[in-house]
Amino acid sequence: MKKWFWIAFIAAALWKLSSGGSVVLGPGVKVTEPPTQYDLKQANSFQFKDYRITPLAEFQLKGKVLAREDYSLGRESDLSPVDFAFGWQHMSDEAVLDKIDISQSGRWYRWHVEEFPIPRQAIETQSANMHLIPANDLVEDLIDQAKQGQIVELSGYLIRADADDGWYWQSSLTRNDIGAHACEVIYVESFQIIN
Repeated sequence: MKKWFWIAFIAAALWKLSSGGSVVLGPGVKVTEPPTQYDLKQANSFQFKDYRITPLAEFQLKGKVLAREDYSLGRESDLSPVDFAFGWQHMSDEAVLDKIDISQSGRWYRWHVEEFPIPRQAIETQSANMHLIPANDLVEDLIDQAKQGQIVELSGYLIRADADDGWYWQSSLTRNDIGAHACEVIYVESFQIIN
């Protein structure tokens, strides 16, 4: 029995090593445009799992994966099993990113610098933590494949999710906010890894 345990343990560790890691694309801005958002004049809510989803705005992003964190605990993980910190414009340039320490935990994205490689406001408005809600199994599988450093494209909706007991989770509708409630909550209908 112990033999099979160790074989399974080693196989899992090797799989994690081969599937983990990050992608290095080199210096230079890799994503020139910020995300696009189109407010909805009227949107119909729909049921998804045990929640009522209300689309607030159409949303498209091409961004560099600065970090990702998978979640399995907490109510939010029922909807969103993963958060990505995305960067665009200057925050997609590895020459800039090499001077910024980036981390994620507790559904937050954090950064730290010894000396600012670009203005603080550029860091704050050209990157964001985003809670991804895969619309279906195919989208979830594609999201699972994304690694730190890659460029990805996604589209869907910024949403509000409501539960019958009064709990709700609502997306930010701007890239200019920081702190609590500044994250985007995205119902992702399409996801593609560019490189």
